[in-house]
Amino acid sequence: MDGRDPIGTPLQCGELVPTNEEMKRLCPDVPEVDDLFRTPDEAISSTSGKMRIVKPNGKGMDFKFGGMVLDRVAHDEALVKLAASSGAEFLLGSRVKRVEGESVLLSDGTVLKGKIIVGAGGYNDPIRKKHWNEKSLNIPVKFVLKEGHHSDALELHFGSVAPGGYAWVFPKESVANIGLGVQRKMSKGRSLESYANEFIERYEGEESFRGAGYLPMSGTIGQFVKGNYVLVGDSAGMVLPSNGAGITIAMIGGRIAGQVISEHINDGLELQEYQRRWEAQMGKVMRNSKRSFKIGSLLFRFPDWFLNIAFNPLTRGFIWRAVTCRKMFWVF
Repeated sequence: MDGRDPIGTPLQCGELVPTNEEMKRLCPDVPEVDDLFRTPDEAISSTSGKMRIVKPNGKGMDFKFGGMVLDRVAHDEALVKLAASSGAEFLLGSRVKRVEGESVLLSDGTVLKGKIIVGAGGYNDPIRKKHWNEKSLNIPVKFVLKEGHHSDALELHFGSVAPGGYAWVFPKESVANIGLGVQRKMSKGRSLESYANEFIERYEGEESFRGAGYLPMSGTIGQFVKGNYVLVGDSAGMVLPSNGAGITIAMIGGRIAGQVISEHINDGLELQEYQRRWEAQMGKVMRNSKRSFKIGSLLFRFPDWFLNIAFNPLTRGFIWRAVTCRKMFWVF
């Protein structure tokens, strides 16, 4: 069930995902990556082999990275078709009013029943809001699609341009996805709109789309399952805090949840196996990412001149390990 019709609209993200080969390096404990990520060619707007970390002074450090910038709407439509081919049914344009026991009450009065109910409604998921009291740091983001060629790499910009977060420029086929996210507590009273407009206006070209959303940046919550309720994706905090990656991470969690729910219904497997399998496949990556985000949040309190010095050839290895969710220091 999805309140949007069609699924995938409106666009709410930067649209970047790693290639399958990159995912195998980033998340080595996740099995059958090629079977999970079957992105059709028509959903890939561009590919890149380079990510650029840009310091406040505008100078960049380039790193080898296999990335794809999606046509996110086409990507989600392809997932819908793939799921439908396996028997999934969809109810679009319907919103959940509340969930009680095994009943899901929709805003139009319809009541649906389910032995297991999955909350995949993002940071504002109604099941999580009612049954979980765990708080997450939700970072607001704004972005545009702007016509023109604006970079030859996938760019992440750090410093006062996006306090506590980062700005991005992800080139697509004929446009670029340009935007940023900030931590409100570090924004010195300025609005997200102000930061976004200032950064976006650096780049010439006509805007074809303007969007916004939230990223839960605290990492995964402590408990994915309560009774017959299961959380996946953003609602479970399945976003890597150090880089904001959420599309592929949510798909990993969704596959695990689906497998466990199937085995629970058919064979009596306990639902808590979902959390155990997630820990085996993604626990190490998530912990590294949470640690890197905490260190970064401290580092980004320093002024731009300090960051310009701190981001240098001697520290580039640490920076890249943080962005890609690896241990920054072997002693940790």
